[in-house]
Amino acid sequence: MNRLLIRAYAPVVRWAIRYRAMVIGGAVLLIAFTIPVWFRLSGEFMPPLNEGVIMYMPTAPPGMAIAAASHVLEAMDKDLKSFPEVASVFGKNGRAETPTDAAPFGMVETTIVLKPRDQWRAGVTWDRLIGEMDAKLHYPGMPNIFWMPIQTRTEMLSTGVRSPLGIEVFGDNLEQIEKTAIAIEKAVANVPGTRSAFADRSTGGFYIDLVIKRAEAARLGLTVGDINDVIQTAIGGMDVSETVEGRERYSINVRYAREYRDDPSMLDKVMVATPMGAQVPLSQVVDVKTVMGPPMIRSEDGKLVGFVFLDTTRPMSDYVADAKAVIARDVELKGVRIEWVGQFQYAARANAKLKIFVPITLMIVFFFLYLNTRSLVETGIVLLAVPFSLVGAIWLVYLLDYNVSVAVSVGMIALAGLDAETGVVMLLYLTLAHKQWNDDGRLETRDDLREAIVEGAAHRIRPKLMTVLTMMIGLIPVFWSSGTGADVMKRIAAPMVGGLVTSFLLELLVYPAVFSIWKGRHLPLARALPSATATPDTEVTP
Repeated sequence: MNRLLIRAYAPVVRWAIRYRAMVIGGAVLLIAFTIPVWFRLSGEFMPPLNEGVIMYMPTAPPGMAIAAASHVLEAMDKDLKSFPEVASVFGKNGRAETPTDAAPFGMVETTIVLKPRDQWRAGVTWDRLIGEMDAKLHYPGMPNIFWMPIQTRTEMLSTGVRSPLGIEVFGDNLEQIEKTAIAIEKAVANVPGTRSAFADRSTGGFYIDLVIKRAEAARLGLTVGDINDVIQTAIGGMDVSETVEGRERYSINVRYAREYRDDPSMLDKVMVATPMGAQVPLSQVVDVKTVMGPPMIRSEDGKLVGFVFLDTTRPMSDYVADAKAVIARDVELKGVRIEWVGQFQYAARANAKLKIFVPITLMIVFFFLYLNTRSLVETGIVLLAVPFSLVGAIWLVYLLDYNVSVAVSVGMIALAGLDAETGVVMLLYLTLAHKQWNDDGRLETRDDLREAIVEGAAHRIRPKLMTVLTMMIGLIPVFWSSGTGADVMKRIAAPMVGGLVTSFLLELLVYPAVFSIWKGRHLPLARALPSATATPDTEVTP
């Protein structure tokens, strides 16, 4: 096997050295042709971490009735359970019994547990299944948002956004914030790739205001505090004591029974005691009004803020670029400012850090290579493998239809270390063969240098091939993996596998050509012929 490799590769080395200008120029052209492909790749923060469970989160405007919400939730669960790939569906409206879950009542959180992949219909993928669900579930005023439970919770805790992408609208006036958010919702709804867009309504809550009639209260000898105490005690409730049961503490709250306060018309009949001992109805000293107000007030960076939630089907970088252009053209941002949050915010931070860490990584690789070779030229030759490897990395990512993400960037950073390893092995055998020929006195012409390079390159092809194949064989099975985390691992492995292939192939051709230029610049083309006037002592005998 080794002899076959040598016989096959030795003529290639001689050809590469003979036409070294063409070989090096071809490598440069190949790198140049790869640059446009790199700019055609879309960007994202991280690929979806498939949890095997879907979180369906439509949200209705404030003011949804309990009966209507229950009916809609049952209908949604029934529609979702009709898909053969769904194992179970559990829907929830509103908030749980905990102060950490501030979800409004119109917010639905439905957990969809899926069956194993081998029980799915033929040809159905994750994206296709979500597309079918989105097409079937259409409820007026409740745009669809599909995500995953764990990722949804972490995003909501860190940014407050319950969708993969969001827009924050900052301002000083809630009405202006809501107006701008609704305008953005309508504008981005026409952007290609928008599955749903929903602007949080900042002023859509229903409230009952009790406005005290000060003149009437004064006539009866009542103060504003007296009336507020009655309102708090009878309607809102007042803690008067505390009960101790073992290690548990419970407050004792006093207020009217529910049937005396669950209807706004009943509030008029709440009795207020005057200093004279008379009992007067609350309506005599208070105007009861139904008003609209904010269901929830959010603030950030010292400003009031509203959200626009976006669920998209396109790569994030392309979608955000188009959406920004549409918003700048169609939405008047008067008295407010906007910021993109969610996955886009994370991607921007990651890209900023990568711009720092990638050069640092290359500098560290360069430093350790220099410590090993003690030669700037040899270190530079080894680092030629980096642009060679990027050719395969970029093309494989493009062919697999992956987006550039942190996972792909991590794979490319790891690839730099693998490139250095393969480059060092190649250059080591070339240097050893050159040194041996030079010590033996056989290195006199460029033809001798060519044969020395053939010996160093072709006669040591097997250990070089084993070095590269060992790394590739360990990475290739990742492409057949499935389950949680598989998508991330594939995007880390893709640039490494593609880069190893092209870096190794180009090293086999370009390294011998570059090495021959470097070491052969002071060597003659051929041995000098003996002079015709040579003395007998210097004659060459046949």
